[in-house]
Amino acid sequence: MYTINELLKGAGRLIVIIDPRNNENFYYALTGVIIPRPIAFISTVSESGDLNLAPFSFFNAIASNPPTVAISIARNTPSKPKDTLANIEATGEFVINIVVESIAEAMNSTAAEYPGDTDEFKIAGLTPASSTMIKPPRVLESPVNLECRLTQIITIGQGETESGLVLAEVIAMHLDDAVITDNRVDPRKLKAVGRLGGSEYSHTEGIFTLVRPTYQPKT
Repeated sequence: MYTINELLKGAGRLIVIIDPRNNENFYYALTGVIIPRPIAFISTVSESGDLNLAPFSFFNAIASNPPTVAISIARNTPSKPKDTLANIEATGEFVINIVVESIAEAMNSTAAEYPGDTDEFKIAGLTPASSTMIKPPRVLESPVNLECRLTQIITIGQGETESGLVLAEVIAMHLDDAVITDNRVDPRKLKAVGRLGGSEYSHTEGIFTLVRPTYQPKT
């Protein structure tokens, strides 16, 4: 799997140095160490009205004011352009549905490369629910839905490896009261699922607390 360019022996460890330019499987190393990754379960609508639902794990929140998220989506599959990215470019709207344990298998069922006119809501047995400010529907079974409006798409790479880094503003959040404790989202109740490497996922368990330190200048 890995091309070993150099081994460094120190502190009783062997360190493997991997050059991404010379390793066609570097993707597996990268996604194996940047873990766990939150999953953006994105619902969109094409210009012709076809619903689309697909998961993406190159995703995170990147700003709070305005509330902004980023998702990196490959431009093409081996057989056709990615429907999600094409729909976002065409309409400027989408919903991020947070993946939790109860819908993890349904989410996974939408990850295949279906024809463009396939309704993945039906494939997954999930329910489309009306959004408040945009056209794409929410996933009713997800306890958190983020209605998003496109800000910009930044092109990364080129040709077969091109991706679009989607930056979007969150213009509305739907939050199930069942996952709230003392006016805060309770991760123990939310039970979000994270993506690991390969076909592995993680639960939100084994939570621990670290209080952020405050700098106290010496007097």
